Amino acid sequence: MNKAPMIVVMGVCGCGKSEIGRRLAAALDTGFVEGDDFHPPHNVARMEAGTPLTDADRQLWLETLRDQLAAAAADGRGLVLSCSALKRRYRDLLREGAAATVFVHLHGSRALIGQRMQARQGHFMPLGLIDSQFADLQPPAADERAIAGDITLPPDELVRHILQQLAALS
Repeated sequence: MNKAPMIVVMGVCGCGKSEIGRRLAAALDTGFVEGDDFHPPHNVARMEAGTPLTDADRQLWLETLRDQLAAAAADGRGLVLSCSALKRRYRDLLREGAAATVFVHLHGSRALIGQRMQARQGHFMPLGLIDSQFADLQPPAADERAIAGDITLPPDELVRHILQQLAALS
């Protein structure tokens, strides 16, 4: 496996991007960046109000995350980044920062993800936006460097699966 892996943990809201991303970064002994921390206040306010973000709303945020990937790649550092990356064009933009980026698509049923969203505390994304997230989701295509992660697996097992798939990619 690449000594400095560049990984984006992606999926709809509530799928576990942050938790799995942190665990994956720890297992790889590399840095973790929480993509949500880079949303401009305007985006957070829109989401808190239950208004889905537009492509234009996401553009600056995605460019900032692309720059995080590019900086890590330029320094020879690995990075695990959490980002919804729902559409192919968003992933293409992120890949501009580090062409060899691997996307880990965490997927699960709408019912399971809805339950998780209802249970989580202190996050700006309301349950009401889950349908817009699923509507926007374009799962990675066969020509993208991507790994599918089934969120029904226990977190430790899911991370082991991802690590095995990463090793197979290199």
